[in-house]
Amino acid sequence: MALTLYLHPLASFCHKVLIAFYENETVFEPVTVDLGDPGEAAALMAKWPVGKIPVLHDTARDRVVAETSIIIEYVQRHYPGPAPMLPEDPEQALDARLWDRAFDLYVAVPMQRIVGDRLRPADSRDPYGVAEARRSLDTAYAMLDAHLAGKDWAIGDRFTLADCAASPALFYASMVHPFAPAFPNLAAYFERLLARPSMRRTLREARPFFSYFPYREAMPDRFLHDEPEA
Repeated sequence: MALTLYLHPLASFCHKVLIAFYENETVFEPVTVDLGDPGEAAALMAKWPVGKIPVLHDTARDRVVAETSIIIEYVQRHYPGPAPMLPEDPEQALDARLWDRAFDLYVAVPMQRIVGDRLRPADSRDPYGVAEARRSLDTAYAMLDAHLAGKDWAIGDRFTLADCAASPALFYASMVHPFAPAFPNLAAYFERLLARPSMRRTLREARPFFSYFPYREAMPDRFLHDEPEA
């Protein structure tokens, strides 16, 4: 098997890549990495010194690929499937990349800042930083709600890289900083993402690890089991 993906099933950025792979029936070997294990962390950093997951190793081409958007684009280029995550049309591809960045930088990053703060010792927490992250999410939610009006997916009528980024970012953000009622387009879009088979599979695989999520008490019961297919 040429492709090995080093990941953790609970990690949101790993979900992003998994969703793209499942959309395209990409053949790969998943390897779960425990970053708290010095040996496993060292083995990962030997491949990618930053020590972040996911990381893709393509043995057929002797290539290590890091960063989620790059991994998805790399696989589309060298191991294409039936559902390209980047459109061929250059303008649509730019839109997909733009909204991919928006979900990563303006939803996933502040969400992780809030989650990470809860993992700190009580005397090292950063209330100001958390409040700032929540304000950033409010800004992002308002922007996204306006953008999504009249759209099924992030760039229109097709599922792309941007939706792969949106799925895990909104999944976790919806728990740490729920959407306000003033954002119905965003809430409806989130429900469409949750209904996607690739998203359902990713969450099913993550479920055994949900007890480790620092905001586990905020996780809706419906995420803890499969809902009937629509």
